[in-house]
Amino acid sequence: FFFRFHFRPPQHNQKRQRNNAVSIWPALFSAPSEMATKRRPLRPNLGSNPSSPSGSNMNFRPGGPDITRAEARGTRPTAAPTSIREILVMGVIHLCKKTIFFNTDLKVALYLGSLFVISVIGDFVPFPKTYFARSDNLFNMYFVKVGWGWTLLFAMPFLVLSAYTITCGDHKKMLRQHFPRIVIATFFWFFWTKLFNIVETSYGRCTTKGYQSKSSCLKAGHLWQGFDISGHAFILIHSSLVLIEEARPIIRWETIKEHIRNELHNRSSSESSGTNPLRTLNAEQMRSLQFLYKRLTPIIRTLFIGMAALQLLWDIMLVGTMLYYHRMIEKVISGIIAILTWYFTYRFWYPTPGLLPEAPGSGSFSYQREMPTFPFKRPSHLSTASGATNAGASTSRANLNGKAASTTSMPRDQQIPTFMGMPLFTNAKAASAAANLLQAEQQKRDRDQQQLDS
Repeated sequence: FFFRFHFRPPQHNQKRQRNNAVSIWPALFSAPSEMATKRRPLRPNLGSNPSSPSGSNMNFRPGGPDITRAEARGTRPTAAPTSIREILVMGVIHLCKKTIFFNTDLKVALYLGSLFVISVIGDFVPFPKTYFARSDNLFNMYFVKVGWGWTLLFAMPFLVLSAYTITCGDHKKMLRQHFPRIVIATFFWFFWTKLFNIVETSYGRCTTKGYQSKSSCLKAGHLWQGFDISGHAFILIHSSLVLIEEARPIIRWETIKEHIRNELHNRSSSESSGTNPLRTLNAEQMRSLQFLYKRLTPIIRTLFIGMAALQLLWDIMLVGTMLYYHRMIEKVISGIIAILTWYFTYRFWYPTPGLLPEAPGSGSFSYQREMPTFPFKRPSHLSTASGATNAGASTSRANLNGKAASTTSMPRDQQIPTFMGMPLFTNAKAASAAANLLQAEQQKRDRDQQQLDS
């Protein structure tokens, strides 16, 4: 009795606790605005407008018509979700770019060097006979002998569709500034191959006397000995270089989609951008570019993959020509002619301002310009020695990869924070401000270090 009298909780306390618990739950679920008033609102200026539907106690950033342009400034539309198929296609495109856009100058040097070295070795040391040594092999019969036709099959539609897109549907501009490149390349192919045949016919003789022409000698079953400049080596090198140069519009092709999205956003929001290459296009050109890019990009990508595969095949067949066909001097001369033709057209003629046709990739806007890169590098604080007191030890610092990086090759006023090797700023003013800030911080650390050392 004593225990129950003194230790049993009173009934009115239990009832009060139940009432308090019941009164708390409605407050938690039915009155969030009253509880939110205890926090400082993020947008107090909206509360002064009683007609605003957003209310004065909202602690999130609402959208809708109550957002002013000054508050929404700096926003950009985001890209659409990327599908698995798009990722796979871009992976294949990236691999093809790595294959076909190998350093062209280095590739030209490899063409000349291999034509000379491998041909000299083949003239004195016979190589083992393989399937490619047979003149009737599948690749030689159906690809090399009609090699220029295969090149035109992929290069011509790629040129037409890509040039038609970057000229915003101006077919006259496309025909005047881009299509003549294929005509010129075809002319040089026809001219040089015919000249090679004339040289062989004019300065050769039949192994059997009595036959003055090459055709009659061959019909009689004899051999015609002449200076046979390798047409195979010429057509393979010429076709490869034409494919490489005409495929260059695919470089940074994906950025056109981003430029279109940003420019449409700028025009809809009445903002002006000084960096978007599409800012000079009128409304009709923008509509044409948007339509053509969406419709023709899958075809252009497919053609580019075919061009990369064909260029790789031409390189393989060129190795077979070096090993098993013609003499060294005949192959070297044909290679030199093909390279000189490429250099005259794609390195001298087309890039010259004011001359038609124009270089591949030029159009109504410039989408292949490189983003401004800054030779800025974040200064590393992992010094191998005290750089402020010892001039000899200050010439090397350890970077994050553990390699020594020279600090004397880059002034401190040209240093900027980087992430994964990329500059954090692409604007010149922002980069300059960041570089000045980093320089001031570095100078302060140096002074502090000197004081500690002293």
